[in-house]
Amino acid sequence: MIINKANLSIIYTAVKTAFNKGLKDATEYQSRIATVVPSSTKEENYKWLGQFPRLQKWIGDRTVKNLKAHSYSITNEKFESTIAIPRDDIEDDTYGVFTPLFEEMGHAAKTHPDELVFGLLAQGFDQLCYDGQNFFDTDHKVGDESVSNMQAGAGVPWYLLDTNRPLKPIIFQKRRDYDLKSRQDETAESTWLRDEYEYGVDARVNAGFGLWQLAFGSKADLTEANFDAALEAMMALKSDEGRPLGVRPNLLVVGPKNRAKANNVIEVMNKEGGASNPNYKAVEVLVVPWLE
Repeated sequence: MIINKANLSIIYTAVKTAFNKGLKDATEYQSRIATVVPSSTKEENYKWLGQFPRLQKWIGDRTVKNLKAHSYSITNEKFESTIAIPRDDIEDDTYGVFTPLFEEMGHAAKTHPDELVFGLLAQGFDQLCYDGQNFFDTDHKVGDESVSNMQAGAGVPWYLLDTNRPLKPIIFQKRRDYDLKSRQDETAESTWLRDEYEYGVDARVNAGFGLWQLAFGSKADLTEANFDAALEAMMALKSDEGRPLGVRPNLLVVGPKNRAKANNVIEVMNKEGGASNPNYKAVEVLVVPWLE
């Protein structure tokens, strides 16, 4: 193939087609547990987190509630992946061997939010959320009380979530979406110094914690008793005014090592001995590799 502007444009079209195919075919899971929030600046402040606006009977004047001034912000980070095609492969019409690689790049771009979101969930025992406590902690303050959303232990962690609300347990913040770009100019540094044409994807995004009240993390063994305790603790949560928050856990998130235990607690209709399983289909089980 002759290297000219028209043919390089054809190459870029082929690269982008492969990238888009990988992007389309990949399955992502982060949207199950994360609220996507568009960002318009370097970082966003979520000082309103922790507020649960509830209706009450209107007697006399409206009761105006002042928002608590929490200080919690998420800073956008830049991520990239770049591939170089040697000029010789284009001249020899062998650049097609790179097609699966660009499909994989598209797959990586689609699933990168999963890495961030579920990776952050796994760090919840050691990373602070909006109230200054670890996301999973025994000492969240609700009014004058200390409330726990975790179980201690030495086992493989598992997570019970309520993802029914507009704001989910995790926030995925998007400043600039994943986009494929190319550097094909003959005067580009990569072409002049290394005789290569470069193609890369980049984005400005990040993940942060949403409402700890909608998540329960456990390092205890995934058993019926521990699942019941987590479910009951979440459903018993109240606001600062003492009103039930109406938390309804619907998703049990585990890594591959807890898959069998999760299915035993949730997916089996009858226990050993024939007794009915009261937790059968109580929640959905989501197994993701990013937790381990």
